[in-house]
Amino acid sequence: MTDLNPNTTIRILTTGGTIEKSYCEEEGTLKNRASIIREGLISSLRLPYTHLELESVLNKDSLEMDDHDRALIAEAVERTAEQGDPIVVLHGTDTMSDTAEFCFKKLGTPKVPVVFTGAMKPMGFIDSDARQNVTEALLTARLVAPGFYIAFHNRVFPIPGARKNRDEGTFEAV
Repeated sequence: MTDLNPNTTIRILTTGGTIEKSYCEEEGTLKNRASIIREGLISSLRLPYTHLELESVLNKDSLEMDDHDRALIAEAVERTAEQGDPIVVLHGTDTMSDTAEFCFKKLGTPKVPVVFTGAMKPMGFIDSDARQNVTEALLTARLVAPGFYIAFHNRVFPIPGARKNRDEGTFEAV
């Protein structure tokens, strides 16, 4: 039987999006600033079999991303995949499937699992889905075959083939 619990390194690429938005009391704004994933989420997870490496690729709301930004993300995925470890990409939900499909079209099937996830509400909100989605993406990255995926709300979607359902506030197969 295969050991489902080997010590594993997972590489997390952060790109901004709702999951990383923070509130500034002075300005009264909620926006992307510096990545808050390490202190706000990763440090609170108990992952004795998993070593996490974080890299910030960019820090934008996904509605502000263009193909130049997607190319930067694809280059980071390609470079990071060469290390042989699964990858989780934290991304804004509005264009997450667009970026995942861009990466698939540019890179084909990667050497490792690449799992995109994000959140409908920022990590600092009490009812945020960030912790759930990141935890599920980390587990998904350990278990699936090489390829591109979206892990969201306890479901996993291969790429291509997923889109955001704005009415339901989640993702679905197309």
